[in-house]
Amino acid sequence: MTLILDELAGKRLELLKEIAPKISYVGVLWNPDHADPEMREIQRAARSLDVRLESLEVRQGEDFEPAFQSASKRKVEALIVVSSRLVNRHRERILDFTAKARLPLVGDWGPWAPQGGLLSYGPNVAEMVGRSASHVDKILKGAKPADLPVERPTKFELIVNLKTAQQLGLTVPPSVLFRADKVIR
Repeated sequence: MTLILDELAGKRLELLKEIAPKISYVGVLWNPDHADPEMREIQRAARSLDVRLESLEVRQGEDFEPAFQSASKRKVEALIVVSSRLVNRHRERILDFTAKARLPLVGDWGPWAPQGGLLSYGPNVAEMVGRSASHVDKILKGAKPADLPVERPTKFELIVNLKTAQQLGLTVPPSVLFRADKVIR
């Protein structure tokens, strides 16, 4: 299974710009030791959207506070989170920082928007878990794991948190709400 998060990374920045078109400076909280090309795709999208990025690197738990201080000092206008085990373990801490700093937070899959971020866009994890179970079933019935194809997500989920948008003074355009799979009010 693959989550193809790199292919969706630029789309998250596009969605942020649709909701907050005046934003021009975005922090990207990420672990450069986590092997994925999401940062490269965010950079590509940023160039086309005329957005400057601030790389906020975290390699261990102690790196979060300096990253938050850097984001505040440099006055980033929003935060994009690139999920990794490390980042996900500190989700509550990240959401607390963005709430206090009044920064829109964009996350990928999982509970970023439901727990207070502005939006999440990524594969539907429940569907992926179900598909993983079918792989396990095939393996238990004798299939060789190496013979099973790598599967990509087929269902994606856009979650918009209107409560957070309102707290930040943002108006989510109808075009984004229309595409949302879930809207938190």
